Amino acid sequence: MSVALGPDTGLVGRELETAALRERLLNPSVRLVTLTGRAGVGKTRLAREAVRELGDAFGRVVALDAAAPGDSGPDALRALVRARTGGRAGEAPGSRVLLLLDGCDHEAREAAAGAVVDLADDPRVVVLATAVEPLGVYGEQLLPLDPLPVPGDGEREDPHGVASVALFVRRARDADPSFALTLENSGAVAEICTLLGGLPLALELAALRLRLLPPHLLAARLRGRTTVLAGGPVNAPARHRSLAALAEWSCRGLDPAAGALLGRLSVYEPGFGLAAAGLAEEEGLEPLMDRGLLTVVGEERGELRLAVPEPVRSHARARAAEADGADAAADAHAERYRRLVAAALPGLAGTGQDRVLREAAAESPNVLAALRRLHERGDGEAAAVLVLGCRLPWLAQGRLREGLEWCDAVAEGRGQQLPEALRARLADLSGVFALALGDPQEAVRRHRRALALGKSVGDRRQNALASLSLGTALLRSGDAAAARSVLVTAHSALSTMGVTGPTAEAAVALAAALHAEGDRRKAQDMLERAEETFRRIRDGRGLAATLRALAATALEGDEPERAETALREALRLYQAIDERTELPGLLEEFALLLLRTQPAQRPRAVRLLAAADVLRQRTGAEVPQEWRSKAEQARTELGARLDWPDFATAWAEGVRMSAPTAVAEALSSPAPSRRPVAGAAAEAQSLTPRQAQVALLVAEGLTNRHIAARLDISEWTVVNHVRQVMRRLGCSSRVQVAGAVGRWA
Repeated sequence: MSVALGPDTGLVGRELETAALRERLLNPSVRLVTLTGRAGVGKTRLAREAVRELGDAFGRVVALDAAAPGDSGPDALRALVRARTGGRAGEAPGSRVLLLLDGCDHEAREAAAGAVVDLADDPRVVVLATAVEPLGVYGEQLLPLDPLPVPGDGEREDPHGVASVALFVRRARDADPSFALTLENSGAVAEICTLLGGLPLALELAALRLRLLPPHLLAARLRGRTTVLAGGPVNAPARHRSLAALAEWSCRGLDPAAGALLGRLSVYEPGFGLAAAGLAEEEGLEPLMDRGLLTVVGEERGELRLAVPEPVRSHARARAAEADGADAAADAHAERYRRLVAAALPGLAGTGQDRVLREAAAESPNVLAALRRLHERGDGEAAAVLVLGCRLPWLAQGRLREGLEWCDAVAEGRGQQLPEALRARLADLSGVFALALGDPQEAVRRHRRALALGKSVGDRRQNALASLSLGTALLRSGDAAAARSVLVTAHSALSTMGVTGPTAEAAVALAAALHAEGDRRKAQDMLERAEETFRRIRDGRGLAATLRALAATALEGDEPERAETALREALRLYQAIDERTELPGLLEEFALLLLRTQPAQRPRAVRLLAAADVLRQRTGAEVPQEWRSKAEQARTELGARLDWPDFATAWAEGVRMSAPTAVAEALSSPAPSRRPVAGAAAEAQSLTPRQAQVALLVAEGLTNRHIAARLDISEWTVVNHVRQVMRRLGCSSRVQVAGAVGRWA
């Protein structure tokens, strides 16, 4: 059956694919090009547009629907192809024929492949086929067609220019000429495009619904099930008139094992890893991937991130519900992620922290789905343990409000009374989230409640950790004396119990309290010990916080180069773990330091301040008044020193930056200059005999206290010597001092 090319409806976001297809079809050596991709991705439309544009380059164009003669058997299609592509009376010798063989899917695939093989001896014919999977014919060139890009994290507020949004807006205006993408509806439009995965047919069906529903209500409706969309053109194939029909057609002909695997994977939120789902690459994934029923959506450290795309996912979940298997699948999914979170806990405070945190961020949607399932079925203890296991990942990801709400929701228990030990830990964690959100008074209240609950349980370790949290919150609320009293007790208790990481964390907090009360020498010593500890246990997040505190003390001591070196290392550490909660503050600190040391970097400082402002807004955190005043003062100064267009341009560039881009922007600034030295001998000669002696003992791994005892000098004198050694050798840590000593000792 021949098909008409139809009207020109205008392609959106397919410029690269159109150019690539045109180039291949005009290549004399190419005989077969197959456009592959999921159902509804727009293969037919792109193929017909290419045929329409290239018609003059061929003597004749033949367009056939490969599925039309399917009822008559495969031989009918092969006979039709031979008849339509054969030579015609009056046709110029050697005149080329372009054959569009559309819809070579499922039952029609074998017949279409046979027809193409029959044409192998006819050099005049060039075949353009469309199919969900390759025909498997020798010499076939594939051109995969993916869904349109959807808005990223930094584009949801302003999704203009994103191809999926552009298509949605164009089709929405076809249905309602008054529709416009505005600041008020852009977030909902971006969500719709994301929920539908950028699938063109789904976007067009959704745009039609705007006649009845505003964007925010349409987005809410699609969150539960995308297969509710219907209403395609009456002259379109049946599978294109609704997403339910499209999904059912896409799954047609799957063998039982592949169908069962698809049903199992449909429970997983998009972006799951093979290991997280308990799969190996050879476990029947390729048939699903060939059909587009399982897609690759990213990669994390060499592991593929996969998704069952919409509307297939909604269709498979609905079928599981009809077969009474949805609850069992959801329970298995929840149990799997509960175990994964528990298994990841040891790796969160040491070697491999960056890997574990990045994997946790990638699997976050599935962890949340598992948590919702545990909470819905009333398994309060399992839900509480899962929330507690998400402490560091949620802090790193900036999921502060979400974390606080889950702590409260699980603590209420939904009719199930939790053990007081779990309630104490949840109260303590909720205080951590409250403090990160910028509410120290609320954090103090929650930590006091955690201590009250913990005392009745008698868990010394948990009580010490709650005291550490309480002291940190008291310090942020302005009560340095009370903070120091609480933190001294917490630090002593944790040190006695040998809890290394929390002891170092308590040391950093206690150093801040001591510094606030004017005891800077002891504070400096505690920070240096904490730095050594975090480096030894390889806790990147804890080390970054310590380096920020050391940078602040270096600035007070008029050592901006040392401060900048510390902040750069902290930025790299946050970059490694994809930190979001503390990153905005660090970017602001770095921007203010640039203004102090490198005035020529003012535009870069503007970009960093803007990026920090937007990134903090995404976490929902409030800025302490003192720091807000510093940032406002810096913005005012920059606005006065830069021309307004330059300031506005730099600010707009910063607003659009993602977290990784902002870190790269900061690290790309010129590094602090250091006094040049002529090799290892010059390094050694730059030190006094006593400083060289101290440097050698540092290289041996001795602490300041041990060095003071060895040399019979005060610990504070050792601190001063170590500072001078670092400055003269251009080092930012004791580890770097050891490396320098190794070159000349």
